[in-house]
Amino acid sequence: MSALRRGVNRATLFCTAAALLGAGAALATTADPVRDRLPSGWPLLDTDRVWLGERTVDGWRDHGWWTPAVIAGLSLVLLLLLLWAALELRSGRLRVLQLGRPGVTLAGPALAAAIAERVQAVDGVTRAQVRLVGRPRRLRARITLVLAPDGSPRAALRQLSLQAVAEARAAAAPRELEAEVRMSVQTHKARRIR
Repeated sequence: MSALRRGVNRATLFCTAAALLGAGAALATTADPVRDRLPSGWPLLDTDRVWLGERTVDGWRDHGWWTPAVIAGLSLVLLLLLLWAALELRSGRLRVLQLGRPGVTLAGPALAAAIAERVQAVDGVTRAQVRLVGRPRRLRARITLVLAPDGSPRAALRQLSLQAVAEARAAAAPRELEAEVRMSVQTHKARRIR
């Protein structure tokens, strides 16, 4: 899942949750026991406010299917939103990676640390951090590295793909491993002159 799509999903979930929370708070403030406990400066809705007209409600009540259909529909929407949120949370760090034989596993952070150690051995790299994310069948290695001021990004990337990423792909086989590399250059700290 791309970073843009993941961001859109999380923003949509956040906006939906905020809208539902706001609607629930607005409805709650119309009840007298709740209104009495709110601070005096709190914005309140009128208690005589009509959300649905009496004629409209009576028309819907005449249909016996209406109440169960509304409850089932809202329950389905709630379950879908909870499933969506669970999938978003699950797409985080890879905790355990199953190896070839049953019962043999490798900790995701241990593999990430081994890849980071290999990345730091690349010429011109001063610091590296690796995070494994994704599903057990399809992995993504997010590699963040800091180059020395005189390091060549092209040479570092070529060496990285030929060595560290190739070895990580061989270790993760038969799973697919994608590598996402972010580079920055280490800056010289200015010295104070007295």
